[in-house]
Amino acid sequence: MVSFLLASLSSTQRVVARALRGQHPLQRQLQLQQRMVLPSACATLICAHHASACRPASSPGNNNRRAMHTMSTTVPSSPQPTPGSTAAGVAVSQQPQSKASPVLTDTFGRGHTYLRISLTERCNLRCVYCMPEHGVELSPNGALLTTDEIIRLAQLFVSQGVDKIRLTGGEPTVRKDLVPLVERLGQIDGLKSIALTTNGIVLGRYLPQLQKAGLTHLNISLDTLHQHKFEIMTRRKGWDRVWESIKLAISLGYDPVKVNCVVMRGSNEDEVCDFVELTRTMPLDVRFIEYMPFDDNKWNSQKMVSYQSMVETIRARFPEFERMEDRANDTSKAYKVPGFVGQVGFITSMSDHFCGTCNRLRITADGNLKVCLFGNAEVSLRDAMRAGATDEELLPVVAAAVSRKKKQHAVSVKRPPPVPFFKKPILQQQNSLLSYVSSQPAMPAVRAGAFSSPILSLLSTPPPIPSMLSLPRAFPAPSLFRAFSTYSTQRLAANSNKLTHVDERGRASMVDVAAKSNTQRIAVARGRVILGRLAFQMVRDNTNKKGDVLTVAQLAGIMGAKQTSQLIPLCHNIFLSSVKVQLELNPELDAIDIRATAKCVGPTGVEMEALTAVSVAALTVYDMCKAVTHDIRIEAIHLESKSGGQSGNYQSPESRH
Repeated sequence: MVSFLLASLSSTQRVVARALRGQHPLQRQLQLQQRMVLPSACATLICAHHASACRPASSPGNNNRRAMHTMSTTVPSSPQPTPGSTAAGVAVSQQPQSKASPVLTDTFGRGHTYLRISLTERCNLRCVYCMPEHGVELSPNGALLTTDEIIRLAQLFVSQGVDKIRLTGGEPTVRKDLVPLVERLGQIDGLKSIALTTNGIVLGRYLPQLQKAGLTHLNISLDTLHQHKFEIMTRRKGWDRVWESIKLAISLGYDPVKVNCVVMRGSNEDEVCDFVELTRTMPLDVRFIEYMPFDDNKWNSQKMVSYQSMVETIRARFPEFERMEDRANDTSKAYKVPGFVGQVGFITSMSDHFCGTCNRLRITADGNLKVCLFGNAEVSLRDAMRAGATDEELLPVVAAAVSRKKKQHAVSVKRPPPVPFFKKPILQQQNSLLSYVSSQPAMPAVRAGAFSSPILSLLSTPPPIPSMLSLPRAFPAPSLFRAFSTYSTQRLAANSNKLTHVDERGRASMVDVAAKSNTQRIAVARGRVILGRLAFQMVRDNTNKKGDVLTVAQLAGIMGAKQTSQLIPLCHNIFLSSVKVQLELNPELDAIDIRATAKCVGPTGVEMEALTAVSVAALTVYDMCKAVTHDIRIEAIHLESKSGGQSGNYQSPESRH
């Protein structure tokens, strides 16, 4: 297959690839600058690389294809291995002083000079790692940014230091006015790079016009070199058209052509070396992207192929495969087989994040400013513009959003299970323009549970993320609580009318468990939240504006269990070995059934931890759905079973049947 693909790129095409005829002034300027610093004997003319490993800005109806096929990163232009490299095998260039204005500089000193603009929510593929086969609900056309609004925002951000703009989607080539839009962007003074990330299906129709209009950089998504597998992964035909688009891009002088490849175990990880082989004679920059967790791709760690694993696989076939120097703000780790024309990069969003040098901002198709892929906070610049805000009035809105950017995103696979998405504190300011801050979901789409199992479970204890999740606020004052702990059956018989946490004078008193032996303790608690039809449908379809209700509630339940001793005054602070929270959709009752299991090895039981997990999860569901309706009932929170301890085992009457 690889030999056939290489043969299909004629020597004539490779010669034409070096030509500059008919190119936009931006392209000629970049290439002339590079000629000044590259050796004259250099076989190919290397263009500046501009891309990002982060998903383009999201908006209602956006699909995960944008999170995958629009990911790309900045990789050095034919950098050479640096002598005296570090133990990791690479020396990283010094980060240049950012040209971004204070408006685009966050509290960690990161200047943002790279803007990604989503042109549409539509896509002409249905990739299995992106979205349901039938697609997702799209925003009305009137809710999307107009061409004039896009140009206005582009000019505003360029005036503050942005010099690179990447156009994404959805699939940007389905937008009818793409060519004139690129031409207008190319006329903005100070903008050095206009890039496009596309699936390549219809790119061939427009690429010559786009190049003439000023398109300087290009990323094309291709996850497999086999046509039949392409149809399985994308649920559409079109592999040959994507391949022809890649060849056309090379023939028009895009060098390198960046190829984005999302690697999934069990799907295409066996093709990694075949993609590397393509770089032997083709000016490609293949980007292997670690499979990332988004709502509809049913993410699990078993599907992810890590960067380290891919490198090992490649070196087994190409032992000389070597690390290259990374420039500042690069989001991929660059590699190359010596003597090959092209190179390879790894986008390691999961195994080794690159947040520290992130210089990217995103604008969604419906005009929301998004500062991070893994965050739900968005600021509606569209609403501000349509409310009559001037450019001077928009700048404080942008500055406030950028200032809230976190030090790093919260997704990691270093400690399973991964945490997909959760609720972040949303910026709230008194300034009327800053009231456009919203918390729309990063990727509203139909829940996986609507098509397969509706159960969402999270095993064991996740990484600590207290700053990323706001726990429910509906807890009464601690003085209103009475807690209980495990006690002996003898004491229960002798003092059946007394509380274990109250002394002879009626004062609160914690039970002393020092004399008790450590045993395995397990407790299971249950509860139910009855939502009503509308709220239930929104949770099921994941269209709640506050985000993914089931995931947030699940995380809140786990965190609540770990905080039980701080919430319930007389509970002991115990070491939990495991907390499992499950939320199951109950369509017959328009309800969510919650089940929590807590485990520990210790002198006291974990009933309170299990009950707290259910309670906090239920309250979180209420908190996230109360904007839809207040007719929500939390009911039947009870202990289902417990085992271990002096009092023996317990099973509720309901669970016995």
